[in-house]
Parts: sequence; structure tokens; C-alpha cells
Amino acid sequence: MLRLVARRLIVGVIVLFVVSLLVFAASLLLPGDAAQAILGRTATPERLAALREQLHLDQPAYQRYLTWLGDLFSGSLGKSLANGQPVGELIAERTANSVVLLFWSALIATPLSIAAGTWSALRRGRAVDNVLSTGSLVMASLPEFVVGILLIVLFSTTVLNWFPAVALLDDGRSIFSQGSVLVLPVATLVLAVSPYITRMMRATMLEVLDSEFVQQARLKGVPERTVLLRHALPNAIGPVAQVIALQLAWLAGGVVVVEYLFRFPGIGQGLVDSVTNRDLPVLQALVMLIAFVYVLFNLIADIVGILSNPKLRTAK
Repeated sequence: MLRLVARRLIVGVIVLFVVSLLVFAASLLLPGDAAQAILGRTATPERLAALREQLHLDQPAYQRYLTWLGDLFSGSLGKSLANGQPVGELIAERTANSVVLLFWSALIATPLSIAAGTWSALRRGRAVDNVLSTGSLVMASLPEFVVGILLIVLFSTTVLNWFPAVALLDDGRSIFSQGSVLVLPVATLVLAVSPYITRMMRATMLEVLDSEFVQQARLKGVPERTVLLRHALPNAIGPVAQVIALQLAWLAGGVVVVEYLFRFPGIGQGLVDSVTNRDLPVLQALVMLIAFVYVLFNLIADIVGILSNPKLRTAK
């Protein structure tokens, strides 16, 4: 098992290295540069050249990449090309906002999906099972931005007008005291990840409920509630936990689209702004952060999968 985990760790490091190369190469393909974005289209060639020299944009690409990689290993993310502020300070608040968004989404989606999948399995073939199965299939087929637009039309227009369509946070107040701006972004993410967990939970629970040890427990007269909580649920939750970890990993990337849709000041919106400003240090830091979270949750999913599989757990 330790060997498998070590392999996953090595693969994760390689993935992060490849991501750093790809994002650096992709940034070179963008039209214009930070000097052009700062000075505008009316800047003279002399001013552009002077600013590029000041920002070290005149250096060869490989030299800038190696400098950035060295700074990254030393714990420095560099300074923003757009405003000169340290990148770490610049993305700290955005990261905290996104963490709050992801935390509430995961906290609501996980138990809700497990409960819905379990309830659907227990009511197999009945109306509630058909409604949940069809509803989760429809929601799984919809992209998150479509779900977000539907929620905006329903809850932020003349239909109900309960919540703001744009998540404008007041910097003078804690994000926890501004719950109304979080409702629609969190609801969009919950509806985006819940269908997969619900369907996996239903399928796994059906398989466990039909297993021999559950049937034997029922034949011995064990109450159905005890059969469910002590025998069925613990055995069904293992494979589902792997899916939950993968869905949480998806949230790290999926949050970009949702934050852009609601203008939420998180890492997704910061990513869009950094591309617009050709702010390479901020862009690289945010992409590496998202990639790290994605790799981390995939590693957790792999470990959960290994622990829930006796063959992999005892493999040498």
C-alpha cells in the first residue's frame, strides 16, 4: 500500500511540473504582454521597451521560467506585473473567499447526496426513486454555467428576486456575515456535484442491499434500521468516498466558471483578471494552486480507493 501511495505522490509531482510548463508556454502564446496591458495601445515603443526591461520581460523565456521555478522552490511567488504587489498577498484574500465557497458547497453537497442516494435505493422502483434518478441524470447533463444562469433567472429577477445576481462582497465586513451573496454560487456548485455522488451512492447501496450478509441479517430478524446503519451504509460508503474526493477535486477547477459567472472575488475571478492583464506571476500562482488542490484530492481519492479494496490494501 505504501508503495502505491508513493507512486501516486511521484505522479502528482510530475503532473505539477508538467502543469507549470504548460501554463508558462500558454502564457507566451497570449497576444501582447504585461507592458502592453499596463501602458495601453497608445504607448510608444520606447516606453514599452523600458517597461519590459524593468519587468524582465526582455529576458529569454527559459530564463524567466527557471527564475520563477527557483523562486517557487524558495517559497516566493514573486510580484505582480500589474501593480508590483507580492503575489502571495494578492491572492491570499481571493483564496480565502474561494475556500469558504468550496467549504460550504462540500458541506452541503456531501450529506445531501448520500442521503438522496440512500433514500432512492431504499425506495427502488417507486415514484421517489424515479424522480431522483431522472432529476440527477438531468442535472448531471447540464454544465454548471447553465445551472447558474437558471438560478439567476429564477431567484434574482422578477420571478422571485430573493438573492443578488452578482456576488459583490463588502471588504469591511466578514464574508460569513454576507451569506446572501454566497447562496447562488454555493447552490450552483452543489447542484453541479451532487448528481454524480447521488447516482453512485444509489448504485452502491443497491448492490450492498442485495448482498448475502445483508440478507442474512434480515433473516435473523435484525431491525431494518440496524441493517441499514450497521451493515449496509458502512460498506457502501467506501466506493462513494472515492467519488466524493474526485468531485471535490473537480470543484477546485469548476469554481472558476462559477466565480466568473457571479463575479465572485475568488481565485477563479483572479485567474480571469490575470489573463486579461497578462500578469504571468499571478496566473502561474493561481493555476499551480488549483492544480495542487486537484492533485491532492485525487491522491486522497486513490488512498480511499486503496483502503476500501482489500486486494490493493494488502498488495506488496
